[in-house]
Amino acid sequence: MKTLKLLIITFIILTAASAQAQFNTEAEYTNVQLSSLKTTSILFPYSIKSLDIGSRDVLVQKAKGMENILLLKAGVQNFKQTNLTVVTSDGRLYVFLLDYDEEFPQLNIKAENSVVASKEILFSGENDNQKKTEQLAGLALLKKKKNIKAKSSKYLISLEINGAFIYQDVLYFRVVFENRSQINYDIDQFRFYIRDQKKSKRTASQEIEILPLYTTSSSAVIPDKSELTKVYALEKFTIPEGKYLTLQLIEKNGGRHLEVNIRNNMINKAAPIKDFNDSNF
Repeated sequence: MKTLKLLIITFIILTAASAQAQFNTEAEYTNVQLSSLKTTSILFPYSIKSLDIGSRDVLVQKAKGMENILLLKAGVQNFKQTNLTVVTSDGRLYVFLLDYDEEFPQLNIKAENSVVASKEILFSGENDNQKKTEQLAGLALLKKKKNIKAKSSKYLISLEINGAFIYQDVLYFRVVFENRSQINYDIDQFRFYIRDQKKSKRTASQEIEILPLYTTSSSAVIPDKSELTKVYALEKFTIPEGKYLTLQLIEKNGGRHLEVNIRNNMINKAAPIKDFNDSNF
């Protein structure tokens, strides 16, 4: 009889320990409520390297032209709880538990405020390149050299590119956003694309979008009366004759849009990385 009681007590302890372990594991996840009528966006501090969704009942995609924003929506009403796994370029693993909630979905989530499941992800061969890109982008951000200049101003908003640098197969563009107005500027899209200098009425102008490999800041707001400087790393390219590189800034829920055009001769002025240690840089 004593043996039976001992077995029962042992079973209860083990069951409780297992439940506690499961509870602790689940506590490491971030819960997200989704709707079928509204889109949820998750902003990550670094670009997304890979993602996996546990169910086809949830729709997920990267925001157009952005490498660090995911858009999610319920594809089926009342879907069963599932999970989303995301790995970012800084080697972090994020795990989200997804639930259906038509009335109170979460619309905007900053991953930097979420629980990180792991910070020890290793990439095969390319993690060192990513770290090098981040380091060089940081240097380009801090240096004072202004070897190119193109600017557009309107609505008390300014978009300026004042630096271009290169290392091996990567170009680094330093871009300054200035908001002299009393109203915050929310960035909906910031794009790089190559397009024709002259648009024909009969032929649609072909646009080739270039997606950044990395940016020094994920901030999507330019506060009123402030200035924001970012460096964008892009895979190296040249601009064909008759075309130019366009930097396009689009305001979210607004009309204060700006564009800056860069020709090939300006790209050719990109300072090589060997100049980074020069006193004139």
